[in-house]
Parts: sequence; C-alpha cells; structure tokens
Amino acid sequence: MPRRFPPVDLFKCLRPSGDGAELDIIVTPNSTTPGVQSVDPWRHRLVVKVRAPPEGGRANEEVEELLSSIIGVKVIVVRGHTQRMKVVHIHTTAENASKALEGGK
Repeated sequence: MPRRFPPVDLFKCLRPSGDGAELDIIVTPNSTTPGVQSVDPWRHRLVVKVRAPPEGGRANEEVEELLSSIIGVKVIVVRGHTQRMKVVHIHTTAENASKALEGGK
C-alpha cells in the first residue's frame, strides 16, 4: 500500500503531459523493502525503491510494474533509463495519478 503524503508535495514532481502525466522519480535499486516512499524535499522527486539490480533494465521494469499496480494504468520510463533520477509517463491525468498515489483511488 502506498504511503500517504500531502498532494502539495506530489505536485512538485507530477505534471500534465500530452495524453497523460509525467512524474519525476528517484530510484533506489537493490532495496530490501520495495515500494513508494515520500517526495524528496530537495530534489522534488518521488522516491521509489525496488528489489531489482540496475542491470539490463530490470530495475526500470520493476519501477514500471510497481507504479502501474499502484496507479492502475500503464506507466513507462521515458527519460533517465541508465540513471537513478528518471521521468515516467503515466497514462492518466495528473489528478487521477495523484489520488492513486495518495491511496484514495
């Protein structure tokens, strides 16, 4: 279950984009406790922890699966494929994504 945090924090890293929304994230691979954390106050990015190592795109795949399962729509990494700081495209509005991440689908 996603952690609840104020929508004001989410809107620092979540914005409308074309046919959906973009979300700035920072990924922690090789984590023992995967999941969505809070928004990093300095980087203005949502912290996402995954178990997969950052090799062969496995961490990116796990990020996409984790966020898709929480939000309920397709999520794709669009920038930062080889970096910890990434941008993902969410195939829904920023408001719907925010509600899902806050735990209120």
